[in-house]
Amino acid sequence: MTTPQAATFAPGSRIVVRDEEWLIRSVKTGTADGTMVKAVGVSEFVQDVEATFFTALEDITPLVPEETDLIQDTSSRFRQSRLFLEAVLRRTPLPRTERGLALADRFLLDPLTYQQRPVELALSGLRPRILLADVVGLGKTLEIGLILAELIRRGRGDRILVVSPQQVLEQFQRELWTRFAIPLVRLDSTGIQRIQQEIPAGRNPFTYFKRAIISVDTLKDAGQFGHHLDATTWDAVVIDESHNLINKGTKRNELARRLAAKTDALLLASATPHNGDKESFAQLISLLDPAAIANEKDYQASDIAHLYLRRTKISPEVRDQIGDRWADRGPSKAVHCTATSIEEQIFDELTDVWLAGKWTDEAITGQHRLFPYTLLKSFLSSHRALHETVTNRRKKATDTERAALDRLAELTSAMTDRDSSKIKGLVDELKKIGIGKNSATRAVVFSERVPTIKWLAEVVPGMLGLKPNAIRVLHGGVADKDEQTILQEFELAGSDVRLLFTGDVASEGVNLHQQCHHLIHYDIPWSLIRIEQRNGRIDRYGQKHQPQFRALILTSDREDAKDDRTVAEKLLNREETAHRSLGSVEAVTGQYDAKAEEDRLVRDLLAGKSVDESYDAAHAEVDVMADLFGDVGTAPVTDDVPRAQVPKLFDSTQDFVDAALYEIYEDRPEDHIDLRREDELMTFLAPDDLVHRLTDLPRTYLRAHREGEDLRLKVTFDRALAQRKLDQARESKTPMWPDIAFLSDVHPIVDWLVDKVLIRLGRQQAPVLIADVAAPTFLIQGVYANRLGQPTVVQWMAVSDLPASPTIRPMDEVLREANVGPAMVNRAEAIAIDPLKALLPGAVAVARQYLEDKRAEWAEANAEPLRKYREQLSAFQQASLFDELPGAHREKRRQRVDATVQEQHDLLDRLETDGDPLLRVLAVLVPSQESAA
Repeated sequence: MTTPQAATFAPGSRIVVRDEEWLIRSVKTGTADGTMVKAVGVSEFVQDVEATFFTALEDITPLVPEETDLIQDTSSRFRQSRLFLEAVLRRTPLPRTERGLALADRFLLDPLTYQQRPVELALSGLRPRILLADVVGLGKTLEIGLILAELIRRGRGDRILVVSPQQVLEQFQRELWTRFAIPLVRLDSTGIQRIQQEIPAGRNPFTYFKRAIISVDTLKDAGQFGHHLDATTWDAVVIDESHNLINKGTKRNELARRLAAKTDALLLASATPHNGDKESFAQLISLLDPAAIANEKDYQASDIAHLYLRRTKISPEVRDQIGDRWADRGPSKAVHCTATSIEEQIFDELTDVWLAGKWTDEAITGQHRLFPYTLLKSFLSSHRALHETVTNRRKKATDTERAALDRLAELTSAMTDRDSSKIKGLVDELKKIGIGKNSATRAVVFSERVPTIKWLAEVVPGMLGLKPNAIRVLHGGVADKDEQTILQEFELAGSDVRLLFTGDVASEGVNLHQQCHHLIHYDIPWSLIRIEQRNGRIDRYGQKHQPQFRALILTSDREDAKDDRTVAEKLLNREETAHRSLGSVEAVTGQYDAKAEEDRLVRDLLAGKSVDESYDAAHAEVDVMADLFGDVGTAPVTDDVPRAQVPKLFDSTQDFVDAALYEIYEDRPEDHIDLRREDELMTFLAPDDLVHRLTDLPRTYLRAHREGEDLRLKVTFDRALAQRKLDQARESKTPMWPDIAFLSDVHPIVDWLVDKVLIRLGRQQAPVLIADVAAPTFLIQGVYANRLGQPTVVQWMAVSDLPASPTIRPMDEVLREANVGPAMVNRAEAIAIDPLKALLPGAVAVARQYLEDKRAEWAEANAEPLRKYREQLSAFQQASLFDELPGAHREKRRQRVDATVQEQHDLLDRLETDGDPLLRVLAVLVPSQESAA
């Protein structure tokens, strides 16, 4: 027997399956097997068991509200009733029509409006699908955390996948847990090994872990994960550094399209969200809304304004709010290093032979024209880098080129460390900064070349009197697990690390600002974008000290030598000027991709242009992307972010948690779970069903909380204590997470307590409690949902004055007037239940009629944005058919457009309010007969 498709279910309500009672956690309609209902067991034999049922496969019986069993609440101060009502309020997802933020100030971060603004944008659309394009350092991870938390509160964030570069996996996972209490299982190389050990071979790992973070390079392997991804749907997918997905035909682009088709919410994050090509950017936008752009070659900012947000440090709302949370940037200092005698010989060789085109007897064409600049850039990094470049080229070189390479190899081999003027300059600058024995000062040194990085790590420590454990090295060849450990160690105030030598693998997404405000460019990338990305590692939100930047500039006495003054110093100055005046370099580069920018510059240099001429010409060109990004986020914003109106019975989550623990453990949590309190700290031994909810957290974190065979949790509601513990974790000698967690509204402990409270009442029971009311008042929940199972209308009703002249009022208003709260006194006064049971069917009928009478009005409110999008689809369909396309191409495009439009119409159909309302009797308030007497 199966369940009729018309049956209505809602999170927080109860069902009977296989003669056992279950509490619904989430609902999804339209699967191949009917409506999918995720639930947790309530009755004795299935208590706390998590299960998934499908209406086409199971007989799922929703409980009928008219058959609700009314039970007198005998608990002290009617605690059970108050907790039950609060738990229902917390478990019920906010309706789709509620666009306000429900949890904006409930986390371990400064409640800054500019970081809440992306949440407002995400919730304003049909689906939460946006591009977070804020420049480096504004806090995109925090913005993502806020959005995910709001989706969880709305019942639309149960299954989450975060895809990021491998070097930020641990950082991202830690931020979401310590700031928001959202646990993600980290699927790095260690996590993948864990999968292989813990789940049966061939099983889909993404059904085993409902919230995960994985690197884009691991996940893009279609052979290993493609079929699993095709069989998995997500509530939310986050793709960090999403500019890496732009190039069509790549594995990363294929991965992005695969994920976009399998998720409701899609959050893309990138400080460099496009490569300067309007068509490529249109393809990225199509992941968010496939009908936003009809003509990829011709569209306006207004076409896509609902899909992205970009601000800089000087954007009005950002500038007005960051205050002292982000120190002003210091100057970029060029440190001139005069070439030594042997370095001048290398300059001579490069100038007279290679840049003069005398290194080969053949015509120099194509990529061969660029190779002299490859040699030059290698040398400007270090003689070690040049030597490796020469060695690799010599393997295939012949004749004149081989002889020229032999000469460079001879010079680089003869050059010693003492012959490097830049390394002397580096050591001098590091000493000025204060790097050295018995100093806590730290610095990060960037270089483009791995041989340079390794050489510096070998030589510099001894010149500064530093021990080997004070140095860390990071580049693309470092394993992902080691990479994350290195970055954690550099963040820790208590670690011995003082110097980080790194390549540009650390220039994207990595936070290096917690204990460091000194950055040195040992060599300068020939890209303003890359320089800005490097600088953004220490110049970002939360930096307490003025960021200091230095660049080593190798200079030659030869006038026509292309030393670092030719390109590097000019780029250093341009980046600083652009940052101070515009907040970002994009407006002056004419490019939005670091490699494309560098390639253009080299071509211009080959053509005889100077750096200034190259960039001035690029800036003078019509920039098709500037129109799209120029004014986004620049206008002053005075409106506050809207807040959701959510009824509540407890003043705070802390009050709810305290009351719930004492209710569940019968006023003796100290005995049952060894609950202890010390000032603002609360600790207890986690029961098995709670431990199960924490298994996504790192094993090392859970081991640190072990107390024998038990897991002792340490939590606090006090932001100051939680922040202090977070700071202390950063000051430790070894990588660690804070030992005390901040208890946010979406913490697994709160979620666990909500479930525990809800299942304390028996099957289809509702409590009856005495309150300050004039007549019996039935508290009833009414929910309309769409075909996806998402609530479109949630009504909290108080029905009274039965049966003669029934009235309906808002439940929260009645609860306030009835003084339902912790000051209540339960005198165990006898309550006549039978008369209330007689009134119950009438109360349900009144509530149902009220919902049906208001349905058209509410349905219109939900349907209005859907109707607008249907109009957009029609316009998209018409505008997408270009007459100038050849016949065959036009037909293929028409088929593709028609398929897209049909898919979107199908989605809109599922978003329409559908079916009968779900009604649920929550409680009954009755007047005191003793007081009346």
